[in-house]
Amino acid sequence: MVFWKLADYLNPLFLLFAVLITMHHTKLSTTNLIPSGPRRQTHLQRILSSHMTRLLGAAIASSVLLAACGGGGDSSQDAAAVANRARRNPSTPATTPATTPTTPATTGKIFYGVNGHFQQGGAYATSSTQTQLAQLQDLGMTIYRSDVSSKAAATALAQIATTMAAGGVTVYPVLLISPQEYASETASYNAGYALGQQVASAMHASYYEVGNELEADTLAGNYDGTFATDYVNSKFMIARGAIRGMIDGIKSVDTQGKIVMGAGTWLHWGFDQMLAQGTQPDGTAGHPVVSWDVTAWHWYNDYDDIQNICGGSGCYNVLSKLQAFGKPIWLTEYGVRPWTATDSQAASYLTGGTMMAEYASVASKYNLQSIQMYELYDDPAGTYGLLQSDGKTKKSQYSSVKSFIASHPQ
Repeated sequence: MVFWKLADYLNPLFLLFAVLITMHHTKLSTTNLIPSGPRRQTHLQRILSSHMTRLLGAAIASSVLLAACGGGGDSSQDAAAVANRARRNPSTPATTPATTPTTPATTGKIFYGVNGHFQQGGAYATSSTQTQLAQLQDLGMTIYRSDVSSKAAATALAQIATTMAAGGVTVYPVLLISPQEYASETASYNAGYALGQQVASAMHASYYEVGNELEADTLAGNYDGTFATDYVNSKFMIARGAIRGMIDGIKSVDTQGKIVMGAGTWLHWGFDQMLAQGTQPDGTAGHPVVSWDVTAWHWYNDYDDIQNICGGSGCYNVLSKLQAFGKPIWLTEYGVRPWTATDSQAASYLTGGTMMAEYASVASKYNLQSIQMYELYDDPAGTYGLLQSDGKTKKSQYSSVKSFIASHPQ
């Protein structure tokens, strides 16, 4: 998750004034104020959500840090994406013969899972793999998502995956890359290819998620992201290059691993539609078509009901829109914003009618194959965890989620 500090842009008191002026002149509705994603937000309108009052109050009281993954905005990224910013100028693609996967793969159910951030340290480093495995087993979770941005990180994750697999938990990587740091689609393709090849060489995973909310960096403004014209053509092309590169790099080494399309968020499915159709924001067609095995998405509590959500362009059933891609759906991040609820309130919301209870009840209808909560431990990006940052102290959310999973097997 990338941090965005309100005070870096506007003095807190001026922020309140600016918000009131903006709302007066633009007559924005509250639905239009829902952020386009759970990481940092680009526009003032995206800062505000259904919890606008609470956010502004916190902004005025102090310099509030907003965790912007939730899991869009102008660069909406996973908590883990911070580590990838240090990565520059990856090597150019090299041809490597495909090999047989070596990382053990589990064959059990993968519906309930959670996010972790091994390469970021903190409790993920101080808590042993066995401890984390025991916690996942206690919760009833069987799939663990973790960020990687280098071969070294993937090599370390491969060792963790071996231990976890023996205990019935599938570990898979989400490849973090920042496409907009590159000048062209070719350059971002090469960077993506190098990363994909490095990660696949290191761990031969069952699944690879290629990118994290990359579509948010390509939006042309405060748009829902449902239409091709909501995106900047040049930025879309660069993001497409990175995604194509990661997939090709992975497949050059591991032909068996399944590709999870890097999760989008909010109503940004127009981005994935262009990838699947070989089209672009400028209206042209006949461009490279991107194929994947699993459609991934992120959803947080300030978006409300995933089956009935309204943006500036209309009201939608997001799961129905995602189902149209014809692939299994994974929610690779879902959760409650820490600044919107107490731990006990978050515990109730997580298992309530617009999150876990809803997801479990409609899983077969939409081919919703996996839901992965954000996240196992609290970390500097925010107190989203089921446990505190010591990796030991269980929060209210832990027992609530554990109880729900036990009573709702999938």
